[in-house]
Amino acid sequence: MRRDRLLVAVTLVTLLAADVHFILLPRLRTWCHLPRGSCSCTNSSLENTPAATVLWTTSLNMTAVSTEQGSKLEQLFRHPLYNIRLPDLGPEEWLLQEDELMNYCKRKVSRWERLKKFYIEAAAASNITIPDHPVTFDPEASWLQFHLGISRYALYSGDDSSIDRLLRDMQTATVISADFTQDEKALKGACDCSQVVKPSGLHLKLALKLQDFSKAMFKPMRQERHEETPENFFYFVDFQRHNAEIAAFHLDRVLDFRRVPPVTGRFINVTGEILDITHNEELRSVFFTSPANNTCFFAKCLYVCKSEYAVCGHPDLLEGSMSAYLPGLSIAPRISIPNPWIRAYSFTGREEWEVNPLYCDNVKKLYPYNSGNRLLNIIDMAIFDFLTGNMDRHHYEIFTKFGDDGFLLHLDNARGFGRHSHDEMSILAPLTQCCMIKRSTLFRLKLLAQSEYRLSDVMRESLSRDPLTPVLTEDHLQALDRRLGQVLRTVGNCVKKLGEPQVVITDFVESSRVTSSHR
Repeated sequence: MRRDRLLVAVTLVTLLAADVHFILLPRLRTWCHLPRGSCSCTNSSLENTPAATVLWTTSLNMTAVSTEQGSKLEQLFRHPLYNIRLPDLGPEEWLLQEDELMNYCKRKVSRWERLKKFYIEAAAASNITIPDHPVTFDPEASWLQFHLGISRYALYSGDDSSIDRLLRDMQTATVISADFTQDEKALKGACDCSQVVKPSGLHLKLALKLQDFSKAMFKPMRQERHEETPENFFYFVDFQRHNAEIAAFHLDRVLDFRRVPPVTGRFINVTGEILDITHNEELRSVFFTSPANNTCFFAKCLYVCKSEYAVCGHPDLLEGSMSAYLPGLSIAPRISIPNPWIRAYSFTGREEWEVNPLYCDNVKKLYPYNSGNRLLNIIDMAIFDFLTGNMDRHHYEIFTKFGDDGFLLHLDNARGFGRHSHDEMSILAPLTQCCMIKRSTLFRLKLLAQSEYRLSDVMRESLSRDPLTPVLTEDHLQALDRRLGQVLRTVGNCVKKLGEPQVVITDFVESSRVTSSHR
């Protein structure tokens, strides 16, 4: 009997050892070489399609780090999907060259110094004192490095350290000048009040020049974080929210699009950092002191030249968003193109895409949507706008240097994050009607739907680094997860209808050419 028991025990131990050696150990080795919760880049359903040529090369020393041990955001940015190696870029694939940019900026600084002297003398003649802040032009300044890092693929690379430096500089640098933005100057205070869509007004914005000679667009706070856009408001008369600009930049970065210029929050002293230093008499004229003894100002436009439309400091401090300016149009031209899915900016009108479910078939026949990535980039933009709830994407811009293959700039996002309780499905029309999506976009969206990298969690962490935190309420963060689910279900429905190879499209392919490095 004892021999039988010993034989049974030996047999069980042998079977257990074989199971560990041939089954458990190989699985452990596999798990150790893959990030937890990652979506496999060798999807069996795509292996025999053209998408299998996608270049998913990543850093060889990348190792999996449990999200339980640290930052979910940092773990996300270490994931292979966020470390796709692009082809080497030649000089023609960078927006600017260093010598070209430096010469341009030096001429601008010289002109500024001449004009500043004139402004100060003219102000003194009118008994107005304007502080004389010296410009500290540094070729290594963060904003110059940001401009030099713009390529045909994105505004900046995922590992560009100058972006975080730029955010810090916009938060702390001395403001040396304030002025109206160029589009508001073009109005010259004359606005047609009969227009349904006003060219400017309810949204105030100013161009602030900082001591390192960078420029930022300041949009002041107009709405409290917890306030939702009333359901009866049309999208074209909604407020523009400073926190929406901040959150849109962070979301764009989390999605790895990198098509929104850097944005940060900041408190501005409207007296010391706008009124006292502006060289524009018209801007100076719209300042007043409220009955509560707060310093206020309004837009120089007829239909909002009223104190009830003004923004006010408390008594002087005013929070707002600071958006980094892109390179000037004279050195980096851009063109603005109507969105094929533009909305009817009227109370009763409807556009063709709103009544024709086959509208995308017509778009696919038109230049430049009949080839290249332009239509896929439009769909990326629609997904981005749907997540934020922005219905106001009437145009998009591209850099002319990169032609049809360039990325779309996601500018002016201040009408997002207005209603967390409502998902506007019509924003997704490009996706639902065309049933196409970039493979890399889909994989990242799937990743952000997993608990280890949940979109609301990484956004909460990213936004916590902004000086105006909390930037979004918890309801808006939860809405991001809900809308992400809607996007993935929409893609799933397309796959069921058309098949994955027709829906999931290759966007990165291996380059056969070898090019010289940038600068």
